[in-house]
Amino acid sequence: MTKITERSGLVWLWLSLLLFAVDYVTKALVVANMKLYESIELLPFFNFTYMHNYGAAFSFLSEAGGWQRWFLSGIAVVISVLLVVWLKNLRANNWVLCGAYSLVLAGAIGNLYDRVTLGYVVDFLHFYYQDWHYPAFNVADMAIVGGAGLLLFDAFFGDKTNSRETEA
Repeated sequence: MTKITERSGLVWLWLSLLLFAVDYVTKALVVANMKLYESIELLPFFNFTYMHNYGAAFSFLSEAGGWQRWFLSGIAVVISVLLVVWLKNLRANNWVLCGAYSLVLAGAIGNLYDRVTLGYVVDFLHFYYQDWHYPAFNVADMAIVGGAGLLLFDAFFGDKTNSRETEA
């Protein structure tokens, strides 16, 4: 068995698979147990609100007439392939970048699955304060944001040496 320092970042695909499964199960539970636009208050600032998102983040392009489904799906496929290639080229011990790529991959595939099979993305996590409402989102969206956060962390604080180089 090889050491983790010698393995490629592809070993991190377990994280993508796990988060995809959590995203899938949570969305399936919402669809099976709630009516569209139904809202269940969990906390004074947080509801489960079942919604369909035909666009991208914050419903961007949701009123575009249908072409956005395949456009956004195509973007998700390209990004997913790139992320897998980048993971393959990283060492598994580069936890920040491997974690970031795995999180974004999980989110991209989770929302891609919805978009291709349903024609929209299921959103249900809804935060608000009085009359202010943050757009509903899902576990896949949280994974994408978490991955983007790790990428920003790496950009500002990460090791600036080439992670593919071997020590002499």
